[in-house]
Amino acid sequence: MIKRYSRDKMSQIWSLENRFNNMLKVEVAVAKAQSEAGIIPKKAALDISKNATFKVSRIAKIEEKTKHDVIAFVTNLAENVGPNGRYIHYGMTSSDVLDTALCLQIRDGYKELELSYKKIIKSLKKQVKKYESTICTGRTHGMHAEPTTFGLKLCGHLVEMDRHWERVTKAYKQIQICKLSGAVGTFSSQSQQVEQKVAKSLKLKREVIATQVIPRDRHAELICAISFLGAGLERLAIELRHLQRTEVAEVHEGFSKGQKGSSAMPHKKNPISSENITGVARLLRSYVGPAMENIALWHERDISHSSAERVIMPDAFILADYALNRMAGVVENLVVDKKRMIENMNLSQGQIFSSHLLLALVDKGLKREDAYKEVQSCSHSLKPNENLKDKISANKKISNLLSKKEIEDIFSGKRHLKEVPKVIKRALKGL
Repeated sequence: MIKRYSRDKMSQIWSLENRFNNMLKVEVAVAKAQSEAGIIPKKAALDISKNATFKVSRIAKIEEKTKHDVIAFVTNLAENVGPNGRYIHYGMTSSDVLDTALCLQIRDGYKELELSYKKIIKSLKKQVKKYESTICTGRTHGMHAEPTTFGLKLCGHLVEMDRHWERVTKAYKQIQICKLSGAVGTFSSQSQQVEQKVAKSLKLKREVIATQVIPRDRHAELICAISFLGAGLERLAIELRHLQRTEVAEVHEGFSKGQKGSSAMPHKKNPISSENITGVARLLRSYVGPAMENIALWHERDISHSSAERVIMPDAFILADYALNRMAGVVENLVVDKKRMIENMNLSQGQIFSSHLLLALVDKGLKREDAYKEVQSCSHSLKPNENLKDKISANKKISNLLSKKEIEDIFSGKRHLKEVPKVIKRALKGL
């Protein structure tokens, strides 16, 4: 059983304290690289590595005066290092440490998100196999179309989720960047050798050409990829919400002991998790707009992107992580009513087999237009409690072309199930 989701780990990754922790990692790595290059004394790098600590409360106090968070951060580090504290942030600009540290946060966020992605993949795989041959009605435009299986339905969502994760992974890889090229990206105050060493030590790639910041198309691609992930979760959520409607009632979210569905109506069992996930997906999509607008900064840099990123980046990771875990729990605990699926299928009075009836008549030599007209006429003239199979059996034009055995075969549903196991097997290969 999927445990109730806790945001503690992902929230910690995106906490203010961890933001400063990652900034400290960058500052220590830079000092070490600079000392090895003979830019600052080796003793300075050792002092920085050993004594550079901070307190969020102290940084906040200093920032009240400086109105600059990075200066406040560096000042607090220097206070704890002593005389060699003057070498902290040597030759750097604020964005060098901020952007590189953000990439480290993204790395940790990605790893945590990957664990949640694996949970939903596991849950979906389990249910795909369990309901591989559970026949149900496929719907288009909200109307009965042809028979399918519930396992095949879920398998479509499974492979889509895998595609979304590929997008997230691709976007994550292209934002694992180290940027230490200084105020306008010219390395005027910093050796390229330092950036090269720091990038290697932090397991990041060097930015090819930076302005004063890592170009924000990288960040926008990541936010877009995460919003795709949310859209995929929403598609599954919408499907489950429709299937839980009273008039359909084929699939229900699990309802735990003691759970209540409504403060006024004791009978209610609502698809609350799927509805929550739908709402989360809306938020994730809304972050794409500011992420795209962050790409176009003034000249080499302004800070219009900064305030937006401090909201959308943590929120995107936390919300996506929440939604993945929530949906994994929903899928794991689905209640599937196979009997109701058959009952609903029978509501169409056999019309869901009309396409195969059409093909059979074409195979017998009828023109497609004539065959379509005959099948449509029979389908649209059905009376209550009348079945299309009986209707066409009484139609001399059709019954003269098709034997009873052929008609039985068409309406058995066997043809619709024949290829499903092969399709699912192919889809699951490699997942």
